[in-house]
Amino acid sequence: MTVKKLIGKIHLWLGLSSGLLVFIVATTGCILAFEQEIKGVLRPYQFTEPVPNGTFLPPSRLKAIAENKIKGKPAKAVIYNGIGRSAIVPFYGAAPDYYYQVYLNPYSGEVLKIQDEETDFFHFILHGHYYLWLPESIGQPVVAYGTLIFTLLLITGLVLWWPKNLNKTNRNKSFSIKWKAQWRRVNYDLHNVPGFYALVLSLILALTGLVFGIQWFADSVYWATTGGKTVPPFQQSLSDTTAARRFSSPIDVIWQQLSKDKPETAGIYISCPEKASETFFTFINYKPGTYHKLDYYTFDQHTLKLIKDKGPYSGPYATAGFGDKLRRMNYDIHTGAILSLPGKILAFCASLVCASLPVTGFLIWWGRRKKKSKKEKSYLRPSVPRKNTYRPVSRVS
Repeated sequence: MTVKKLIGKIHLWLGLSSGLLVFIVATTGCILAFEQEIKGVLRPYQFTEPVPNGTFLPPSRLKAIAENKIKGKPAKAVIYNGIGRSAIVPFYGAAPDYYYQVYLNPYSGEVLKIQDEETDFFHFILHGHYYLWLPESIGQPVVAYGTLIFTLLLITGLVLWWPKNLNKTNRNKSFSIKWKAQWRRVNYDLHNVPGFYALVLSLILALTGLVFGIQWFADSVYWATTGGKTVPPFQQSLSDTTAARRFSSPIDVIWQQLSKDKPETAGIYISCPEKASETFFTFINYKPGTYHKLDYYTFDQHTLKLIKDKGPYSGPYATAGFGDKLRRMNYDIHTGAILSLPGKILAFCASLVCASLPVTGFLIWWGRRKKKSKKEKSYLRPSVPRKNTYRPVSRVS
């Protein structure tokens, strides 16, 4: 068996074993590519009319209004999304699971909408993309290692596609679809040609997905992009519970401090500690709708002292190293949001091609299987002797 035939066998069986998973993950990825744009149309309460020279209500006020609507559940954070957009106060927890988002007018405090995210369509699709709608402990590693198999499929597929030489005939076969051929040939081309053109983007989607799903892979990428550094183990920052509280409304003081020099279009996230030992986790988002250009700050909830955390998700974006910035960019690269709408369109197209590959690949295998089966039946069919047409000729004496 030649090396290429061995790679073909590996490609075949890896594809058959992971095809359904790849189809689900890629299809849900297509739907999620334009989640924000679709929600922008379906959720007009996400937006508010800017008030000239108006001031936002402080977070303590917005938090109190939202908690008065969601009885018996503590608010997790207060989120300002910049001028022209509603403020959000989220509520979530487990056993039983719940996830509500209260949208408010940041100027007046008017409750615009209470959204149950557990029943939202995109929340359902997101669970399929992350966990295949299985329990997280089962679905997450299945999706992660299925994505690793898909990465190997892309590489082996490139090896199988690679023409021996790039003469005119091979170029036509390898880089274009022969639409006028029989459906099996068209299906074969639909598997190879779009797969080649979308290869780089598909690899980017797969590799950024692996950063989320497999810890050893994420650590390896971080090590390679930071010059040999390791990701510090996660350690929850704690407030000094022995210190006396110095401010009557510390969340408002933090909000005012974060709002000083930020542009109007930037957003602010401030967590709401529930225990005396918890801290205020905050960030300034300079480009709402994306998640990489953030300045992270952690504050002691009693003294409001700035606590310096370690790791890629700490401190200002501008002072972060290349590896830390790349880790922060990972989600936006994965969704295409790093390039705004054009990037999302590219991510959608690449996901669509990825979703088609298991289908066209299965049809190629099934067609060859049927063809082989017919040949075997023809070979095994007993031959029927021809009728003897010899007629003896009598001699004339």
